[in-house]
Amino acid sequence: MPRGYQDRIEAGRALAAALRDRPGLAGAIVLALPRGGAPVALPVAAALGSQLDLALVRKLGAPGREELALGAIASGGAVHRNERIIDALGIDEATLASIAEREGVELRRRERAYRGDRAPLAVRGRTVVLVDDGLATGATMLAAAEAMRAAGAASIVVAVPVGSAETVAKVARSPAVDEVVCPLQPAGFMGVGQWYESFDQVTDDEVRAALEASEA
Repeated sequence: MPRGYQDRIEAGRALAAALRDRPGLAGAIVLALPRGGAPVALPVAAALGSQLDLALVRKLGAPGREELALGAIASGGAVHRNERIIDALGIDEATLASIAEREGVELRRRERAYRGDRAPLAVRGRTVVLVDDGLATGATMLAAAEAMRAAGAASIVVAVPVGSAETVAKVARSPAVDEVVCPLQPAGFMGVGQWYESFDQVTDDEVRAALEASEA
């Protein structure tokens, strides 16, 4: 069984090492998917000499099974739908719209909490590296990638420390994604948290601290 990571900081350092010498990434914009992606993205941004910001995304969890993603929404209005799960569970459009509206409220709250009055970094014409602590279903990452593509990003690299090999391949096939970097794709993947010894929930304060540390 492959070894996972002690915590998100160690995972971020491993991911930074995997990205550091890749061509075309020096000075790219690094966008973390909060909350779990923020501590991972901090050493990545430092290694690339990049600015760090957030790609705000919310999973649309199935009623009564919130860990199961019906899709995701991103700041700016991009929506990614997991049609296979929606059809399998018989989710109607009214239910899906209600879930999206509720998650949109939380998305806007987080945007205010994390950024305050600061405008998001402009991605048009830039290379963007999207970072999270792992890939399970890929729904939130695909929503983020589609939002960045719609905003005019020239190239999008998805970077995660660990992920399901099936999901990595699915994300790599997306027209919104140019490349996926995932150092650990273990057999028997059941969830991101199983590959971390410490996987505590990241707080809003920790997300703000990561942004502030990148500006120091």
